[in-house]
This record gives sequence, C-alpha cells and structure tokens, in this order.
Amino acid sequence: MEQGAILVTGGAGYIGSHVVRQLTAAGERVVVLDNLSTGFAEAVGNAELVVGDTGDQALVSRLLASHGIDSVLHFAAHTVVPESVSNPLKYYGNNTCHTRNLLACCQEAGVRHFIFSSTAAVYGIPEGDACTEDSPNAPINAYGTSKLMSEWMLRDLSAASGLRHVALRYFNVAGSSPDGSIGQSTPRATLLIKVACEVATGRREKLMIFGTDYPTPDGTGVRDYIHVEDLADAHLKALDYLRGGGESVTLNCGYGHGYSVREVVDAVERVAGHRLNVEEAPRRPGDPPILIARADRARSLLGWEPKYDDLDFIVRTSLEWEKKLAAGEVYGA
Repeated sequence: MEQGAILVTGGAGYIGSHVVRQLTAAGERVVVLDNLSTGFAEAVGNAELVVGDTGDQALVSRLLASHGIDSVLHFAAHTVVPESVSNPLKYYGNNTCHTRNLLACCQEAGVRHFIFSSTAAVYGIPEGDACTEDSPNAPINAYGTSKLMSEWMLRDLSAASGLRHVALRYFNVAGSSPDGSIGQSTPRATLLIKVACEVATGRREKLMIFGTDYPTPDGTGVRDYIHVEDLADAHLKALDYLRGGGESVTLNCGYGHGYSVREVVDAVERVAGHRLNVEEAPRRPGDPPILIARADRARSLLGWEPKYDDLDFIVRTSLEWEKKLAAGEVYGA
C-alpha cells in the first residue's frame, strides 16, 4: 500500500523542525501545521507550511482530507515548566484541549498512525535513580499533567478505533543540527544548555542555577540530556514501527544517564574556552531533583541506536548555533 502524507504539527519549532528535515530527506511527503508563535517558517525547509492552529478543527479536517494524511506527528505545545505552574489553564487549553480537537479530526479522517511528543515530566519526582515506562505517573506541574492527559486520550482512542500510536516521553532535549542548518532559536528559552550557550556568546547576561540543595552529588538537579537529532531519529523509527503493524506503545527517549547542572556548566565552559557568569538561586517550583531514562524498550522495539551520546558534542552543536544567532546569520537572530 502506498504511504500517505504526514502532518507534523509544530513542525516549525525546535524539535519538530529536526524531525521534518529527517522526514523530507527520507523522501516523505510532509505538511507542517504551525502557528509560528515560537516556530520559524525558515526551519521547515522544503516541506509545505500551513500557518494555523491545531485547535482549529475546520482547518485540520481540511488538511487531513486534501493532502491524504494517514500519519500525524504532534509536537505543537507549550513547554515551559515554570510558566505551567503560574498559568496552568494556558497549558490545559493548548496542550490538552487542542490535542483533543486534533484527535477528533484524526478519528473522523481515518488517520492510522499518530506519534505524540510527550515528556518525562509525567513521572514527577520519581522513586529511585531512573524511570522506566512503568514508573508511576505523578506529575508535579501542569505541563506534565497536560501531556499525561493527552496520553490517556490517545490510549482510549486507540482502544476504541483503528488508530495506533507511539507516545515518546522525552527527557532533556539539547543540541542543534551538526551541519548548522537548523537549531533552537526559541526566544526566552529555559532549557539549560541553550541558556548556558547564550551566556557563553554574550546573548544573555548570566546563567541562573535554580537549586543547589537537592539530594544529588553536587546539590544541583540531574537530567538525562539527549541530542535533538537522536530524538528526531526515534520519531522516524516509531513511524516505521507503526507502518510495520506495531501496536500502540509508550516509550522513553533518553540516554540512560544524567549530568548535573554544574557538570553541564563545566562542559559549556570547557567547549567555549572561558568561564560563564553564574548566579545561584532557590529552587524553582515544579523541578524534580533527578530525571533519568531507562530507554531499553525504545532501543529494542524500534531498533533505535543513538549516535550523539556525548555531552561535549551536544554542547558544541548548541554553541555553534548560538554563535550564528549572535552574528545574525540564521533565522531567529
């Protein structure tokens, strides 16, 4: 059977654009739906871009029908944890309600495959050193809860229809395309490596370390950092898995080990060749001490083999992109 086209929501954003580039390089027919609130039209490359919102059911239904869409990759979401604590309804509205609208359109159009951008935030403050997909779901912020509610909707719709899905729970995504063609240009980003590289290039005055009294080896939070290209590849592998008849499944995407905030700062200083202006501050609400993945299931089920599991490489690709932004050479500058 000939494969249908693929709709990528949020495909002009940081992670989505890397997936779009890999999909188009593989010869897939890709349509991107993005409202460009945080994304960039230049990031979608040769894919068709439709500017609009996933909550617009009339628009989504037209796109699914007119392009013969049979697979949807859903990235469109708000993702800032502290903001989700202070403004939870914004996150339930966009991340949960709009996903519900998108799923209703998919059901009506007979979409067969759905890959969902989920998050390790569904685990909250996990027990033990690492999370498996079977670890308890106990989110401690509205971001994690909004994503978990979407996972539940997918679970129930898949049970009641012909739709099959893969929910990928991301750990801390970082880095940029190794060839420097696309990267993270999101304004006011909060991801540690991005912010640290902004400080290293003079685009931000200082780096704040939020929390130095966590129960970790050096008192700062520990995270599992995954290069965006490896994460993008997991999406293509997940699509192949569903096209091959795979059943609906939820999978962690991480490397299985973590680095503390101080270790990341050291890596950025090492790659940049100079010290950063760092200031310590109290913990932020909604931040767990440790988040590390057990991702053996993704490797075995999808045949996923990460290529860029190296902190200095992740930092180097981030820093090179920030240098281009600082010089005004790329989109978002």
